[in-house]
Amino acid sequence: MRPIPPKSDKRGPNAFGRLRALFGAQRQKPRGRAQFNLRGRLSIVAGTLGLCSVALLGRAFDLQVVHNDFYQAQGDARFLREIPIATSRGMITDRNGEPLAVSTPVESIWANPQVLLKSPERIPELAQALGVPADHLARKLSQRATKEFVYLQRRMRPETAQAIVKLGIPGVFSQREYRRFYPQGDAVAHVLGFTDIDDSGQEGLELAFDEWLRGTPGAEKVIRDRRGRIVENVDLVRAAVPGKDLTLSIDRRIQFLAYRELRNALLEKGASSGSAVVLDVTTGEVLAMANLPSFNPNAVEAANRDAHRNRAVTDLIEPGSTMKPITVAAALEDHKITLGTRFDTNPGWIPNGRYRTTDTHNYGLLDTTGVITKSSNVGAAMIVHRLSDQTFYDYLRKLGYGKSTQSGFPGEAAGLLPAPDRWSGTSKQTMSYGYGLSVTPLQIAQAYAAIGNGGKLVAPTFVKGQRNEAHQAMDPVVANEVLRMMETVTLPGGTATQARVLGYRVAGKTGTARKASAGGYSRRYVAFFAGLVPASNPRFSMVVVINDPAPELAYVGGLVSAPVFHNVMDGALRLMDVAPDDLDAWLAAQAAAEAKRKPKAAPTAAAVTPAPAAPVVLPVAPTPGARQ
Repeated sequence: MRPIPPKSDKRGPNAFGRLRALFGAQRQKPRGRAQFNLRGRLSIVAGTLGLCSVALLGRAFDLQVVHNDFYQAQGDARFLREIPIATSRGMITDRNGEPLAVSTPVESIWANPQVLLKSPERIPELAQALGVPADHLARKLSQRATKEFVYLQRRMRPETAQAIVKLGIPGVFSQREYRRFYPQGDAVAHVLGFTDIDDSGQEGLELAFDEWLRGTPGAEKVIRDRRGRIVENVDLVRAAVPGKDLTLSIDRRIQFLAYRELRNALLEKGASSGSAVVLDVTTGEVLAMANLPSFNPNAVEAANRDAHRNRAVTDLIEPGSTMKPITVAAALEDHKITLGTRFDTNPGWIPNGRYRTTDTHNYGLLDTTGVITKSSNVGAAMIVHRLSDQTFYDYLRKLGYGKSTQSGFPGEAAGLLPAPDRWSGTSKQTMSYGYGLSVTPLQIAQAYAAIGNGGKLVAPTFVKGQRNEAHQAMDPVVANEVLRMMETVTLPGGTATQARVLGYRVAGKTGTARKASAGGYSRRYVAFFAGLVPASNPRFSMVVVINDPAPELAYVGGLVSAPVFHNVMDGALRLMDVAPDDLDAWLAAQAAAEAKRKPKAAPTAAAVTPAPAAPVVLPVAPTPGARQ
């Protein structure tokens, strides 16, 4: 048989064989060193790893040594915080060291909305602890979702705040703060003023001395965890510096007396408001300044804003008859009159342009002292006509009218004293008895203090020990003469006998001014009394102003304001250990009181007729059920 030839494919005969032979030859061919170098490959891998290590080390050196500030700041921004250290405001005391304003520690609850909103199920629990509606709290947090700090409640009791923190609600913390407390309440409110929620002064002396009282908050760096909790105190940036204490010239005891008596007068006379100012004549220190209506500085939000006004330094009033001693002093110093000059006030009025200047009675012939004793408008008008316009104006300016007293109290009014070129034909005459110009109660007290201080005018001060420079505003002889004339006002026959203080000589002047209204003057009144005590060597100057006393009760200064002066000074003179200067009156009063206390002499036996014995009535036991 013929052998069968192998099958061939398209790639040619014996293609598979040739391929098999080719690959078999390749497998049998030994590999050369150039095709596979293990050591070289290991070197390449090791070099690559070495370069990577060097690069990493270089990068680490760059981040940690060369350019570490940026990344350190980025890390600190996520964990390091600078938090404030609260500091207390300086204490305010009266002249005897009694506290009038102190700072007490409180806590404020705050939250990080970014953290708290991740636990919405805790919001109702937090709202209940804070005492606020849950929906209100949720809305407040949602509106500040991008913030990291929001106050939830300020000025809480520390124990209440700590109880809320102990609930463990994420993102809720407390912060120490201070709150102002006023132990004397509304009695000293207008002098002290108050602070806002951030403990900054807003009114009164709290505002005037804010920089002195405020102090400087401190700061420290801390590390917080992701929940906002402090895990480490890093550094004290600056220590907290407490505010400085302030000692006022106010005497708490006299202040309370003035406030109490002013309140009683307003209630008794149906008045709308009032002010009382007490000055130390020699130093100008304000010993008391009371106003009504008042407010509670510990709860300012609940007070009527109108009650915040310190009327003694901000409200302008026409001074009425308290101007007459100054008018007399101006004429005496200008040598236009003497103590013996007489004035015929008949028939009780004189013309003033198309108007009249009238007295309440026809006082007839009066000397200079009588003009003050009887408070004669006609007499004052006759005196002022002897003065030139400029002389009268300059004299009032010297005594502080028409300009600020420079007491330093915020919002103090300068008053209104028009220059002579602005006077009408009736201005000077009406100004002589207190109309046509406007002053504050503090300005009246300052002017009267100058009369009692030998003519030396001293700017008022609210700070104990501060001595403002005095200048001679009135001739000392004239000041003493006017003082003696003013003393007759409180003696029998004067207009202010109710201002007298037992054992002390009192010099003063009443005033009753009608309130200006549209087109003239209304039937509403302001009652004044300004006085000095003891008159032999004045220690205190006091002014009492009462607005809108009920006309049907009493509205003149001698009946409305003079009793307030008496009650306050009666206490103040004894509190300050001022020696009496009217011993005769004091001894006579003591003798009369002693006579009343002694039992009457027993009658002789002959003169006594025995009275029949009264029947003895025994008590009867009450019948059960009977009404007692």
